[in-house]
This record gives sequence, structure tokens and C-alpha cells, in this order.
Amino acid sequence: MPSTTDISDFLAAEFPQTKCRVDAVGGMSATVRHEVGPDELRPGGTVSGPVLMAVADVALYVAILGEIGIVPLAVTTNLNINFLRKPPADRAIVGSCKLIKVGRSLAVGEVTLYSEGLPEPVAHVVGTYALPPDRPR
Repeated sequence: MPSTTDISDFLAAEFPQTKCRVDAVGGMSATVRHEVGPDELRPGGTVSGPVLMAVADVALYVAILGEIGIVPLAVTTNLNINFLRKPPADRAIVGSCKLIKVGRSLAVGEVTLYSEGLPEPVAHVVGTYALPPDRPR
């Protein structure tokens, strides 16, 4: 299965717009980090919802690639997010993903999002990915 470096290199080549960095992958899980800057804030001095959703989506994708290999055409089919508390503007967002099931055609996982260094989650996400039928098994 691909390493953290393999997946990081793939993301850098195929998704250069992402600011997420892969911290860990393997064992049906992944951890990613997104440094927060002024462009990611919304009025009120907090991290915007689309940034939180993007971090969760990347965490799911990375965890799935860690299980099935680098299969570019795995795509999000559902993403449900619950915003739990206001993430501070001066801390990175960390997404911790655990896959619940990786089947033949779908993968389901959950992501807990944290503000770096704080124990309470800022959001909880459940997502589903469609997996390509012709992927290697």
C-alpha cells in the first residue's frame, strides 16, 4: 500500500491547490493538517465552513487511498458535517479520519476535526466515496 510520502506526492501533483499536508496514513485511518491563514477566515474571526469541509474530504480521500492504493477516480458521493464549536483563527485544522467500511464500490468513514493543540473537536464529519469498479484488488 502507498506510504505517506507516496500519497503526499500524488496530492501535490494532482491537487496542487490543496493546503492540506498528510501527517499519517494506514490502518484504515489518516491524519491531515491545514494551516490557517487570512484567506480561510470568515467574519467573526473563525475558520470558514468550506475549509473545514475540504479538510474532512481530503482526510477521507487519503485514508481511502491508503487502503486501496492510489486510485485517482475515487470520488466523494456524500459529505455530512456537524459544526460543533468555533475554531480559533490562529491554529491549524487537524482532521483525524477512521474508515468504517471499505467495500467493492463504496467506502464510508468519519472524520473528527480539531483546532491544533485543543482537545475538543470543532466538527464531526461522515462521508462516502464511490470507488472505481476497475480498481486493482
